[in-house]
Amino acid sequence: MNFLTKKFLASAVFGSLLAVSAHAATLNIHNGGDPQSLDPQKLSSDYENRIAGDIFEGLVTEDPKDDPIPGQAESWKVSEDGKVYTFKLRDGIKWSDGQPVTAGDFVFAFQRLVDPKSAAEYAYLQFTIKNAEKINKGEITDFSQLGVKAIDDKTLEITLENPTPYFINSLMHYTAYPLPKHVVEAKGTDWVKIGNIVTNGPYKPTEWIPGASVTTVKNDQYYGEKDLKIDGVKFFTLEDQEAALKRYRAGEFDIMTDFPTDQYEWMKKNLPGQAHVTPFLASYYYVLNATKPPFDDKRVRQALSMAVNREVIGPKILGTGELPAYSWVPPGTANYGEPAYVSWKDMPYKDKVEEAKKLLKEAGFGPDHPLKAQLRYNTNDNHKRVAVAIASMWKPLGVQIELYNTETKVHYDEMQHGQVEIGRAGWIADYNDPDNFLGLLASGVSMNYGRWSNADYDKLVKEANAQTDLKKRAEIFKQAEQLALDDSAAIPLYYYVSKNVVSPKVQGFEDNIQDIHRTRWLSVKE
Repeated sequence: MNFLTKKFLASAVFGSLLAVSAHAATLNIHNGGDPQSLDPQKLSSDYENRIAGDIFEGLVTEDPKDDPIPGQAESWKVSEDGKVYTFKLRDGIKWSDGQPVTAGDFVFAFQRLVDPKSAAEYAYLQFTIKNAEKINKGEITDFSQLGVKAIDDKTLEITLENPTPYFINSLMHYTAYPLPKHVVEAKGTDWVKIGNIVTNGPYKPTEWIPGASVTTVKNDQYYGEKDLKIDGVKFFTLEDQEAALKRYRAGEFDIMTDFPTDQYEWMKKNLPGQAHVTPFLASYYYVLNATKPPFDDKRVRQALSMAVNREVIGPKILGTGELPAYSWVPPGTANYGEPAYVSWKDMPYKDKVEEAKKLLKEAGFGPDHPLKAQLRYNTNDNHKRVAVAIASMWKPLGVQIELYNTETKVHYDEMQHGQVEIGRAGWIADYNDPDNFLGLLASGVSMNYGRWSNADYDKLVKEANAQTDLKKRAEIFKQAEQLALDDSAAIPLYYYVSKNVVSPKVQGFEDNIQDIHRTRWLSVKE
């Protein structure tokens, strides 16, 4: 999923905030961005996932450590060839309007996800399901050919194209959530409006003020409702992290989902134990528009990548210790081992800069013909710090950079439509597998913002995913990664750390590699 940040509306719209009593426990969360929808098939970001994962639940869901546990399915079995999964739904599961959740709701949701008319950006995450990709591309128009079948109301069968080691993990993603067929068919696109929407997760939304907040309360139809310690959440839209920290210190927020990194040392001293900085399965990177000159020239892309002094970004520019990235897949990713690296990773930085100058000269750029480009980033203090620093690193090459920032939704919309020369992006793993990162550079994927395309790369990724031997699969994936790195498909900058600030009164918040913290596991202690 995209690591996005956020929009701020004047504080007057927020009203009174903290409401905790002996009979009610609510959380006020600085969520960051402004959700584009509550429809789980229309989402693309971490801040939307925080809401969606509270109000919906898939066959499989997350425990406090983000490990998969039974969700709407009480159990499942897998065929000997690893391609057919049969799920048994829990007894008595219901939508928030009291209607039963059935296997048919899952069939309906998966068919809608891959329907080309839905234009779901993340449909490709479920292309492991038989015929999903062919239906999405219009090659098959009979949706009954999708490998998702309702055997009866309580039994769902999913058939895959190939054995997929991460499939159960992928079912925790919002692309695998069921949809209330009876409401979607009755209300059409208005089904997600407050007053119409019904959900099947621990919570249900009761208010959505675009640009301001989303409010949820307990879903009294949820099978685990009696175990919920939090009565509801208010997710606040706020891009200004300095303002968010002030409101947290004033007691207006219980959890911050990001913070200004230049305040980290201060927080360690003055808010001991409250700032959580944890290794994170995510990458921060820049894309270059490979469809337009001069970024269609590999030499230009490589020169800009080589001239970035990654070693100073984490400790000096951000101050939170992010590690420099010379691979596309973060180290520690499951089913992979050591990733591939750029060939020049261990060169002294001075030598990298000299080589970058030579490459730009070969490409026709120099003092008399400087490379001029626009660097786009979404509004955020940390993104600005990185952009300013990298622009200064490129200056000795004779590169002249114009910095351009917009709010998150505008930034990513423009990037998806190719309105970018150089653009900031980030990626949080949707499931712990190299495919989730390598798929970002595949041809035709909407999140491939730089539109780099290589037929050999695409072939290797498909070949790897058809491989049942995990060792051979990893080897083929690494070939693909090396190809992309050698061609400077994008500029990986650093591997993320998750940055949360959690009030001491919030209990049950467990750091994990994917930074998923569902409200159902939290409680408040006064």
